[in-house]
Amino acid sequence: MAGDIQWNRFLAPDAEPSLGEQMGLVARLSVPIILSEISSTVMSYADSAMVGSLGAAATAAVGLVASSTWLFNGMGMCIVTGFSIQIAQLIGAGRLGRVQSVARQALLVSAAVGLLFAAAAALLSGPLPVWLGGGPDVCKDSSRYFLLYGCGLPAVLLRQMGGSMLQCSGDMKTPSALNILMCVLNAAFNAFFIFPTRTVALLGMHPTIFGAGMGVAGAALGTVMSEAVTTVLMLYCVCRRSPVLRLEKGIPWRLERGCMTTTVRLAVPIALERVTTSLAQIAGTRIVSPLGTAAVAANSLAVTAEGFCYMPGYGMAAAATTLVGQSIGAERRDQAKRFAWLSVGLGVGVMTGTGVLMYIAAPWLFSLLTPDAAVQALGAQVLRIEAFAEPLFAASIVAAGALRGAGDTLLPSVMELGSMWGVRIPLAVALVGPLGLHGVWIAMCSELCVRGLLFLLRMYRGRWLELRTISADHSQHS
Repeated sequence: MAGDIQWNRFLAPDAEPSLGEQMGLVARLSVPIILSEISSTVMSYADSAMVGSLGAAATAAVGLVASSTWLFNGMGMCIVTGFSIQIAQLIGAGRLGRVQSVARQALLVSAAVGLLFAAAAALLSGPLPVWLGGGPDVCKDSSRYFLLYGCGLPAVLLRQMGGSMLQCSGDMKTPSALNILMCVLNAAFNAFFIFPTRTVALLGMHPTIFGAGMGVAGAALGTVMSEAVTTVLMLYCVCRRSPVLRLEKGIPWRLERGCMTTTVRLAVPIALERVTTSLAQIAGTRIVSPLGTAAVAANSLAVTAEGFCYMPGYGMAAAATTLVGQSIGAERRDQAKRFAWLSVGLGVGVMTGTGVLMYIAAPWLFSLLTPDAAVQALGAQVLRIEAFAEPLFAASIVAAGALRGAGDTLLPSVMELGSMWGVRIPLAVALVGPLGLHGVWIAMCSELCVRGLLFLLRMYRGRWLELRTISADHSQHS
């Protein structure tokens, strides 16, 4: 076991850590990622407020293609997951030589796929906003935003891969600190690129603040610049600083059949689920679009505001992936089960609390995100609907992380896409007519509850503990 947290003793054959020790370990692994998620959410609020200050049409332009950007990010994370699960289990098994080879292959594949994603985004940027039903006041800015964002996808994928590999090695602090830095850079770059040069009042002085005045396109360019800087730093930490992942001489840069086969087996189910889920989100955007610019803006900002609530869940999911993955690699399935359930329980408890806070603070959050009174009122109402789903949404997020650590990606992917297309979309279509945007969010809330119950059932049955990810190929080259 490697990383800055010493937990070898937890996975020794005779180790029986107490509940307090296990909770402490989950917390120590989760907290850096949760802090990163908090900073990301705060900066998302700042970004949304910057764009929102340009008017509802600007917010709608970004919101219109948001689900499409999630599709590309989600597809990238599928590849990241396929490699990261192997790295976590190989570290748990003590096969550090194989970790070096898998890390190299992960970086090669990430760079190549990122370039393909960028080309695809460039081709889609023109017609996509029209396909999604955007109005004339929205499509031009939306197209430019998506084109610029797409150009940064190689950096996005390499950053995701580097951060995930560090997390699976037990180093949660480095990727979390760099992601926090990225959020700060994003806000700074956005402030420059979005707004024109202007004079502001500050402590009795009136300094001139320089800006490019690019509007909505500036928000995309600011994001790309912050991603690029963070990616360079992340790759430096992976390739030079990590005691487990850093590049050593004598290990070739080549793709190997065993590693790639395992990656495909793990990633394809997630990819299919992400594609169909993102298509469902795009379909949801298409359902909302006819409701008007205010509804599209409120829907987009409500999704941003909800990030405050589920950020602890993703921190605990990452911890669960690492703990379960390394436990499985060390042949401690008893520990894997305990860590999985403990992580889910903590995630549900914390996200229930943040759900309550989100319900109470919804009007205040929207007052920060947009000056448009109609968008504020509608957004706060639909956000409060979503608060009721947070406990079971937490269960699905953290359970998914635990199952991924064990290499269980097929059935969870099927369950998620089934709930999206079997519950959310049909229910949204049925409710949008009589209830408008409220009906769409009632459908979303209902689907997240169904999804949480399905993931808890999968966890309870325990068949995921019987899976094996590390192939014979891995064991032969330890």
